[in-house]
Amino acid sequence: MSTVLPLDDVSFAVGDAAGLKLCCTVPALPVFSEEVLAFFEDLSRALQALPEHRTFPDLAAFAFWCRGASVSAMFRSYKNDFLFGRGMAFHIPPGNVPLNFAYSLAAGLLAGNSNAVKLPSGRFPQAELLCRVLSELLTAVHPKLRPYVVCFRCGHNSPALIALSNNCAVRIIWGGDETIAKIRLLPLPPRAVELTFADRYSLCVIRSEAWLSASDKEMLAVRFFQDAYWSDQLACTAPRAVLWLGGRTQEARLDFWPRVSSIARSGYPMSDIMAVRKREAALMLAAECRDARLRSEGNFAVRVEVPSLMPHYLELCPGSGFFVECCAASLEALLPIANEKCQTITVCGVEKKEMEAFMTAHAPRGIDRVVPLGRSMEFALRWDGYDLIRSMSRSVEIIPEDEV
Repeated sequence: MSTVLPLDDVSFAVGDAAGLKLCCTVPALPVFSEEVLAFFEDLSRALQALPEHRTFPDLAAFAFWCRGASVSAMFRSYKNDFLFGRGMAFHIPPGNVPLNFAYSLAAGLLAGNSNAVKLPSGRFPQAELLCRVLSELLTAVHPKLRPYVVCFRCGHNSPALIALSNNCAVRIIWGGDETIAKIRLLPLPPRAVELTFADRYSLCVIRSEAWLSASDKEMLAVRFFQDAYWSDQLACTAPRAVLWLGGRTQEARLDFWPRVSSIARSGYPMSDIMAVRKREAALMLAAECRDARLRSEGNFAVRVEVPSLMPHYLELCPGSGFFVECCAASLEALLPIANEKCQTITVCGVEKKEMEAFMTAHAPRGIDRVVPLGRSMEFALRWDGYDLIRSMSRSVEIIPEDEV
């Protein structure tokens, strides 16, 4: 493989040109190597020490996620395997989630790879803070890992993308679908592995009786708000629809939505243009479904009730608090939308055994995660149906001579 990298339009946020060239050639590491574990412990502490730490909930969440105790717990799933990184992992994160690149980078590094990360062109303040801390740690505390962590920006048609694809052992593309199709035109080495995270949607399932009997309704509403609004409802994990189950759905909805709207009104900056777009989406949905009914708590929680869930209804969601809403007797109402685009279901009052029975009975092509309210954005090393560590590493088998 050639390591000639055309870097005329490349600017670096972490590392430099020399580091990027080394990134293509440095040896792979064992998964969860001691140096990497120490690095994440130091990174977590450095982030939590920032005065701005609590200003950005996603930065605080990443600092908590990568703390030493958390990463050590992740390692338990892999400690009995003999796994090494594959080489250089080339990450292309999405442009609409500020710290997606951090989790992708972390997974690549924990899997033993060197990592070249193409940052989004937009400069999010929390991403800039994180890059500053990464640079400081790699320079002053963990210089051995400098060629394993390089973050840069370049144009969408940069020759650097071709060169990095030619030299990578793993390529990770975080949608949308158009980005994946475009990047896939760039050839990979024969043994390279590619992971793609396409456009997905998610939803919430609430059993009405469970909601009405909950003693902590306000906290549950806050958790729903976090799932949906923290990413402007644009992340794949953000619920676009709410499916209500049980016999008291009207009563539960009358309690639930005013709480969510009140939380959003006090904690979410709603622009005029998004308010207009949500109304436009409601009209478009009404044109698609003649039985659709607008059920709105002002502009902060716009919801359209439909008799059944359909995939194209969810794809009309513009974000910023727009929800398709449906009431049904059972989880079978999920079947029309449980296709390969369906990623996460957040639940309230739906038991694990009930969900397992549904998945076993119907084996839908979608639904990769089922989590409680408030946990849709929690990143895990099993994501979108991939085990990221095993997918980005290689397994080495050594058979003792006495077994021959």
